[in-house]
Amino acid sequence: MIHVATAATAATVSQRTCRLAALVIASVLGAALPATELKVVADHANGLYQQGESVTWTITASGAAAADLAYTVKAGGMHEIATGTLAFNAGVASVTASLDHPGTLLLSIAHDGKQSLGGAAVAWTAIPVSAPKPADFDAFWADKIAELQKVPANPVLTTVDSGNPKVGLWLITMDNIRGSMIHGYLARPLAEGPCPAMLVVQWAGVYALDKKWSVGPAANGWLVLNILAHDLPVDQPKEFYDQQSAGALKDYPAIGSEDRETMYFLRMYLSCYRGADYLSQRADWNKATLLVQGGSQGGLQSLVTAGLHPAVTAVTANVPAGCDHTGALVNREPGWPHLINSWNKKDAQKVSLAAPYYDVVNFARRITCPVLVGMGLIDTTCPPAGVFAMFDQISSPKRILVMPASGHMGPHDAYYPVMNSWWEAARTGKPLPMP
Repeated sequence: MIHVATAATAATVSQRTCRLAALVIASVLGAALPATELKVVADHANGLYQQGESVTWTITASGAAAADLAYTVKAGGMHEIATGTLAFNAGVASVTASLDHPGTLLLSIAHDGKQSLGGAAVAWTAIPVSAPKPADFDAFWADKIAELQKVPANPVLTTVDSGNPKVGLWLITMDNIRGSMIHGYLARPLAEGPCPAMLVVQWAGVYALDKKWSVGPAANGWLVLNILAHDLPVDQPKEFYDQQSAGALKDYPAIGSEDRETMYFLRMYLSCYRGADYLSQRADWNKATLLVQGGSQGGLQSLVTAGLHPAVTAVTANVPAGCDHTGALVNREPGWPHLINSWNKKDAQKVSLAAPYYDVVNFARRITCPVLVGMGLIDTTCPPAGVFAMFDQISSPKRILVMPASGHMGPHDAYYPVMNSWWEAARTGKPLPMP
C-alpha cells in the first residue's frame, strides 16, 4: 500500500491579496520579482526509513511569495504515485508519503522553470535487483579478457612536463582489443622506491585529461595511471573534443548497444582491466595497494575493474553510473547511460538482452576488496534505487555514504573527506576507515 498526503493549508485571503499587489507593482515598475527558492527537508535527517514508515518532507519558501506549486511523488524515481498542489501557509508546506515495499521515493516540485527535489530510501538494504545475472556472465567476461590478453599491451611512454620538479609525468598509450588504443597519463614521485598505485578513470563526456588529475596524487606518493574513456589523444584543444562529441562519439553509449559483442563499453571496460594489469606488473608498484577511483561513469568503471581484476585492493566510487540498466522492468528509473529508453533508437529487445552483461550490479557480486560508494537521494542521473541494489550485491567490506540532499552534480561535501581518508589509509597501509 502507498499513502500520500499534503499537510499545508490554503493561503489566506490577505496573503493572496499581498501577492497580487506585489505582481501589479512589479509590472508597473517593470521590475522582476526574485525567484522563489525552496528548501526541501525530510523528517529523517539521513533520508532513510523503514518499510511502511511515513516520510514527511517540509518545504520552506523564500524569495518571492510562493504561489501554489504543483508536485509529484514517484516511487523508484519513475512510477508516479501522487500529484497535487502545494498551498503554502506562511511560506511552509509539507508532503507525506510511505511505501510498503523496499524502494525509494522522489518528491519533485516544479517552479520558476526548474525542479526542487526531496528524496527518501525505504528499507534500502532489501531493494532487489531488477533482473537476474545472465547465466553465462562470468564466462563471457573470461572470454573477453582472454581476447585482450592475446593482444600485447605495447606501452609507449613519452615524457612531458609535470609542472612539479618532484613528479615525473608521461603520456602513455597501450594497445587494446580489435585495433583500438588506450590513452592516458602516467605519473609518479621521482624519489626512489616502490609506490602504492592508483588507477583514475573518467566521468562521462568527451574531453581532454588535466595533468593535475595525475600529478596531484603522485605528489602525495602515488604511482598514478589516469586513462581516457575513449580511443582519443588526451591533450588536444577543446575544439577537437567538441567535434568528436558532436560527430563520431555523439550519444556514444548507444553505439553497438544491440549486441554484447559490439557494445561501446566493451572497449572501455577492457581498457580499465588493462590499466590495472599494467600497474600491477610495474616494478615500482609496492605490491600492496592498487586503488581504483572515479565518479559517475568513472564510478561505473571503478566498480567494474574491481569485479574483473584480482589485483585491485580498494575502490572509491562516487555517484556510480551503470547500475540497474533494466530498472524499468520493475518500475524504477535506470541509471545513466539509460540504455533502454527513448533516446536510444536501437531495438529495445536486443538492447535489453545485451545490457545486463554491462550492468555494474553483476560486477559488484564479483568484488572481493573494500569499497566506498557515495550516492545522493535526489540524483536523477544515477537514481538511488539502482545504486542501493548494486551496493547490496557486494559481499566484501563496504561503506556507503548517503547524501540526502545531493543530486548527481552535488553537493558532495560529505563524500570527499571520507574518500580522502580512504586514500590516505590505503597509501600508508593502514586499515580503511569503516563505520
